[in-house]
Amino acid sequence: MTTVISKLRTGHVGLNVTDLERSLAFYRDALGFEVLGEGKEEDRRFAFLGQDGELVLTLWQQATGAYVPASAGLHHLALSAGAVEEVRAYEARLRDLGVEFAYEGVVAHGEGAASGGIFFHDPDGTRLEISVPTGVEGAPAPTESAPTCGFF
Repeated sequence: MTTVISKLRTGHVGLNVTDLERSLAFYRDALGFEVLGEGKEEDRRFAFLGQDGELVLTLWQQATGAYVPASAGLHHLALSAGAVEEVRAYEARLRDLGVEFAYEGVVAHGEGAASGGIFFHDPDGTRLEISVPTGVEGAPAPTESAPTCGFF
């Protein structure tokens, strides 16, 4: 019998956070994730977040300090939207909440690219991206020699 191996895809992402309530509010209110489940024991706090009942992200209150870009591990979390108008709607919502962005407005992934999005940070400094594969033709690319998502 031959075992068929399917292509792997990301199932969900787990992020360590310093303050579960603060991060939960951000991912729920700013990005629209729904709470699928929570663990509220003092030494074992976590939240399962999803969309349409499907797990997308788990927050674990285990970190003792902010995100460190120079450490091994997660570089950034990229989320996909259906259209550039959705990216702009998220940008407006995030701006209303006082979130700071790495670049001004929707930017291209690279010089001349049709793909791109917005780049910002969560309350612990984790780098986040909301992007689309097409629709940003003509948008500026913050860096010409490297991918936009690489060094924000």
